[in-house]
Amino acid sequence: MSKRYHESDIPEAAAALKRGELVAFPTETVYGLGADATNVTAVGKVYAAKGRPSDNPLIVTVADADMVGQYATITPLAAKLMQAFWPGPLTIILNILPGRLSMKVT
Repeated sequence: MSKRYHESDIPEAAAALKRGELVAFPTETVYGLGADATNVTAVGKVYAAKGRPSDNPLIVTVADADMVGQYATITPLAAKLMQAFWPGPLTIILNILPGRLSMKVT
């Protein structure tokens, strides 16, 4: 990678996501390739870029519990886990609220 990215790059990445483009971002262990999970075309671009089979759903990365509530049903157990482990890396599998996300994401 030829450029180090900084917090000041976030507005540019956010604008790219709003345009339906892909962005790469660091996680705790690897770089992720992301798109707006509400944009079916953008989600398709992730599958194409990764060569990912269409029957292998993508994860959705969220900022906080309020954002989770916009897209999924938060169970009492999930709420306890979020309270105990956030901020920090945590994966929870929840049911998507109808019509909120592309069906190609988990």
